[in-house]
Amino acid sequence: MSTTTKNLTLEAPRSARVRLGGYAILARTIDKGRALLHADIGEYHYDCPLDNYLFSFKGVTGDAFKEQLATGTTDEQLIAWLDAAGTPRTAAEITAWSDAAEAASFHGDPERGEWFDGEVTKLGLDPATATLFDLLEADDKATFAK
Repeated sequence: MSTTTKNLTLEAPRSARVRLGGYAILARTIDKGRALLHADIGEYHYDCPLDNYLFSFKGVTGDAFKEQLATGTTDEQLIAWLDAAGTPRTAAEITAWSDAAEAASFHGDPERGEWFDGEVTKLGLDPATATLFDLLEADDKATFAK
């Protein structure tokens, strides 16, 4: 049962690819939320668009999730809370949503494509094949390689 708080001024949060309870993004959101509560979030952002992608899928808010984090709940307890809160989802729905989140790319998107392509190119990734999760991982690596 993990309640580990990462100091995000010293290390990156877990990858958005890490699935807890089948949910992509959840481990990263937990790390950022705990770091926020301990004032060790650094340049990361809690309740950001990525976190809200998860929150919106489950029909919960960032504030409600943060309230759970503030009680000192373990990862396992947070998974149970998320499963019970908001919009009911089957294991198959969670898997399909997580698979889609992991495959998401903004390449070619009329609103975010130019930004995405520029960011992944700066990190040495191919915009045509890179995913948002690839961008996040490469950015984390570059941030802490300094």
